[in-house]
Amino acid sequence: MTHSLKSICVIIPAYNAGQTLPNVVERIPESTWNRIRRVFIINDGSRDDTEHVALELARDNEKIEVLTLALNQGYGAAVSRGLGLCKDYGCDYAVCLHADGQYPPEDIQRGVDTMCRGKIDILQGSRHKDGTALQGNMPLYKFIAGKILTRLENAVFRLNLTDYHSGFLFYSRRAVENLPFSNLSSSFDFDLEVIASARARGMVIDEIGIPTRYADEKSYLNPLTYGARVLSVVIRYALGAYHDRSR
Repeated sequence: MTHSLKSICVIIPAYNAGQTLPNVVERIPESTWNRIRRVFIINDGSRDDTEHVALELARDNEKIEVLTLALNQGYGAAVSRGLGLCKDYGCDYAVCLHADGQYPPEDIQRGVDTMCRGKIDILQGSRHKDGTALQGNMPLYKFIAGKILTRLENAVFRLNLTDYHSGFLFYSRRAVENLPFSNLSSSFDFDLEVIASARARGMVIDEIGIPTRYADEKSYLNPLTYGARVLSVVIRYALGAYHDRSR
């Protein structure tokens, strides 16, 4: 099977994203829609019109499916639920695309093709690889903190990535079927725990450069709490916690 025939499922975790969600879906190129089997919009207990907007999108596109969580369960929990749906659906690759428009739907196909060529299990979209972070208005404190954390993470995980925190993650079928998503964090450190769990299992992890876009989207990430959670993941990995989960 050539990589042009590989099927894709897309997860869009959405919390109070009624204003930005339609544009994210509209930006998915037609050529990518031809390869997408399903787009799962996970409405994580939103208090705005996200559910209504998502259902309207689903009415217009039979490939879109909406799952609404009655209560807000957190970013990680929403992504985990979406990955469970991808596993049941049997797609070749899964992609997590944020509902605020910060990450590029236009690069879904490029990411999947990169994974297919390199037999990659987890692919991280990096805002630093091509030097676009500051050009894309990333706040300076996030830029500096990210550089410091990445140096530490590379030392502990023994990888050579430039960005562990973009949230634009691609998963192979092997990753979707074997990583313990339901055991991972319900918060924003979920993505780093995915990388830690994949690394503990000897899966192939790589990255592609993506454009950086910081505009007027609302962030629900507390940088201090998130930084503490990141350090906790790194320490627990160094102590073998994620290795224990793979047995």
